[in-house]
Amino acid sequence: MTDVTAPDSDDLVLAAEFPAATRQQWQRLVAKVIGVDGDAPERKLATITGDGIEIEPLYVGDAARPAPGFPGQSPFVRGRGPAGNRGGWDVRQRHQHPDPAVAREQIKEDLEGGVSSLWLGLGDGRIPVDALPDVLAETYLDLAPVDLDAGAQFARAAEAFFDVAAGRGVPPGALAGCLGADPLGVLARTGVEPAPTTVADMAGTGLAAAADLARRCAADYPGVRAIVVDALPYHEAGGTDAEELGCALAGGLEYLRAMQAAGLSAEAAFGQLEFRFAATADQFATIAKLRAARRVWARVAQQCGVTSDAGGQWQHAVSSWSMLTRRDPWNNILRATLACFAAGVGGADAITVAPFDAAIGQPDKLARRIARNVHALLVEESHVARVIDPAGGSWYVEDLTERLAAKAWAWFQEIERSGGLRAALAAGLVAGRLAASRERRRDALARRREAVTGVSEFPLIGETLLSRQAADRPDRSPTGLPRIRWSQWHEELRDRADAHALATGSPPTLTLSPLDASRASVARTGQVAALLAPAGIITITAAPEPAAGRAPDGAGTTPSGGPSAGPASVVVVCGSADASADEVRAAVDRAREQGASTVVVAAGDPQGPAPGADERIIDDMDVLAFSGRMLDALGARR
Repeated sequence: MTDVTAPDSDDLVLAAEFPAATRQQWQRLVAKVIGVDGDAPERKLATITGDGIEIEPLYVGDAARPAPGFPGQSPFVRGRGPAGNRGGWDVRQRHQHPDPAVAREQIKEDLEGGVSSLWLGLGDGRIPVDALPDVLAETYLDLAPVDLDAGAQFARAAEAFFDVAAGRGVPPGALAGCLGADPLGVLARTGVEPAPTTVADMAGTGLAAAADLARRCAADYPGVRAIVVDALPYHEAGGTDAEELGCALAGGLEYLRAMQAAGLSAEAAFGQLEFRFAATADQFATIAKLRAARRVWARVAQQCGVTSDAGGQWQHAVSSWSMLTRRDPWNNILRATLACFAAGVGGADAITVAPFDAAIGQPDKLARRIARNVHALLVEESHVARVIDPAGGSWYVEDLTERLAAKAWAWFQEIERSGGLRAALAAGLVAGRLAASRERRRDALARRREAVTGVSEFPLIGETLLSRQAADRPDRSPTGLPRIRWSQWHEELRDRADAHALATGSPPTLTLSPLDASRASVARTGQVAALLAPAGIITITAAPEPAAGRAPDGAGTTPSGGPSAGPASVVVVCGSADASADEVRAAVDRAREQGASTVVVAAGDPQGPAPGADERIIDDMDVLAFSGRMLDALGARR
């Protein structure tokens, strides 16, 4: 046997005493374990993403895969700069409290607590544009970059910001940040194009106004970008990662054309763009998305003849609004931590973490403190920023990056064939595509193929909801893309249950009736109780009926939600899958005799009939729809 403790070279070969295993040997072992024959039995272990990308159970080196290049070099997959995020990223926090004094104090707290740049929501129920001098009174504009988000009022907000800087004597070259001009984003959110602000912009799209700001920044404010390509509206409307990237590509290209028409060179135009993407708790998907975004944008740059560093995409990652929950919101801290980690590893230049209570209302002081400390923990204690491109070389991440880039490019080309993003939005192409993706995701949640911890799975029963000051959200309208949270459909059911409890003095409650005292029946009652709990439905377990010829093999039943049940309006008959049709029918008849108006069967052959019952619980059923019907039967109003 080779003495691996004393290698005769500088190379350490792990497991050198064993012969190399082949992929075919591994496949034979997989086939034996899962009982599947064929050339690629491991395909049974693969999962499919919302973009139709197959996630394989095992990745190995493949020389045919495109080289990701080096950090700071085209195609910028491994980072926009040569150092990547080594040393940390720009910690950017959002502020939009409508009271200027409160906003100013929150900004001061955040800057003193480690935030390095500001993202200001302006106008229409947020920070008044005219209040910018007051809100930024204690902010050193030559030290803290400022990003503006004023929606359709972007030109007015930019002028107000420049006036504040000039009034305080800040040199134009010392300013940094982004003016947030995004007329296409306004169109996506609201369905309404920003009104023209200049004679040259009579087309009404706001593109000329945005291009004019870009030309001004390129000439006078070298540290300020004028335009943001905000992909959040597409993500928040239910879009997949590839759809988010494809829309961002199409928007960026439309802005490039407008800037070049305004007289900017291609290189100068690329330098005026900032991209904003959502970061989710799916860490590998987020890492790959940011890497793929830089790859496809570098391809656009190449096609435009830009070969300099200007082709490196400037990215602002924001923890996803769609993944936030109102119920059990403390889990949002964990989601935000994963999202921030993924954005940092994926190479985002700036990262915003939403406070855990953002979906409830105005975040409180504790929530904002935790949001900014997420960055500090990851950088200072977890040392995430000590390595350049930590995910580089992972065959899984590299493969997912390439496949996602290809999917995004195909969607981008479809948008371009329709006439560009503005035309695609106006024609409903984007809305239709996102609606289909949204419905697929909702269906997966409804059928428990996906989960929202603390809401659709493991709900916090009897929780007291947090109360926060209402937050105005003027950036959505019925004519624009919807803004979806993945927990909202389950939360709507819980809201119905809570309203019923408030009106009647007791929560909606149904009875679980086990066929017998067997372990299978007891286990089934637990499964049904867990199925209904996310809708706020309380279950009580009736004493099992004695069954002839069956001896109890368990310890009996224990009430799952209270004392043994008497007559009930809704009864679920629970038992094992091998229960006979006669046993199930007898249990249904007993429930009817005892006054049940609705009887559901969760016993016997799941594919067989349920004579006398109103419906049957089966695997992969639409639990959202079923729970809604149970609330209807229990008298909980919609």
